[in-house]
Amino acid sequence: MSYRNAFSRVLSDVIAPRAERTGREGSFPRGAVTALGEAGLLGLTVSADLGGGGRGPAEAAEVVARIAGSCPVTAAVLQSHYAAVAVFEACGSAWVRGEIAAGRHLSSLALADGAYGAAGATATRSGEVVALSARKREVVAAGEADSYVWSSSPLAAADGLTLWLVPAHAPDLFVPARPDGAGPHGSATSSVVADPVLVPADAMLGEDGAGHDVVRRTVLPWLLALRDAVGAAAVHPSVAAAESAPSAPDGAAQLSAVAPAATALR
Repeated sequence: MSYRNAFSRVLSDVIAPRAERTGREGSFPRGAVTALGEAGLLGLTVSADLGGGGRGPAEAAEVVARIAGSCPVTAAVLQSHYAAVAVFEACGSAWVRGEIAAGRHLSSLALADGAYGAAGATATRSGEVVALSARKREVVAAGEADSYVWSSSPLAAADGLTLWLVPAHAPDLFVPARPDGAGPHGSATSSVVADPVLVPADAMLGEDGAGHDVVRRTVLPWLLALRDAVGAAAVHPSVAAAESAPSAPDGAAQLSAVAPAATALR
């Protein structure tokens, strides 16, 4: 069965029938996410060598756009997931990519720090363990995803940003009881707080200090491709801000503009 046939069945049998209730009750679309995973749609853009669909932004955008027509909540969750998967495909481990390909793993972006204008996240290394401290805002699927693509200040590089794979089950990582994000009702868009959270040093995604380039060359193009498929009417203002943000080394400023774009579909 092609991914389009599998997707059409999930859309008609699972997502569309539950969409009104999901939006009305503000409940996270766990059933839709599970069905998308079982149908191979969570792993649509993972390399075929690891069991994924091997597809690119065009196919992902088609899926997100069709879902948005029925259930904007599920579309917002999948939008953030695909952008996170793009980071894993660029610099993530084979393990997490294999888990996503198998439909067992949902990820999301955790890139914008604290309140607007607040200081960025910090990272401190002790041996093979890194302590990450931050309050991330506008995280889609906060408390529902299995992992987050997380940004921090560099460990040793003179400037820039560093990206990490942070497992959602890590101790001292928590989501406020009352969601405080601006995403679609039911998308679990909220803050995620690390106070601090400990991750292994090899959870780093890419090189220390190179996170801004990954965001500019990978995250932003994916988010904009997904946006374009849905249409400008559904775009969060931060996407436009991100498009016009300078590609100069002010990584923190551009991350602040880009990260909330994961909540664009509402």
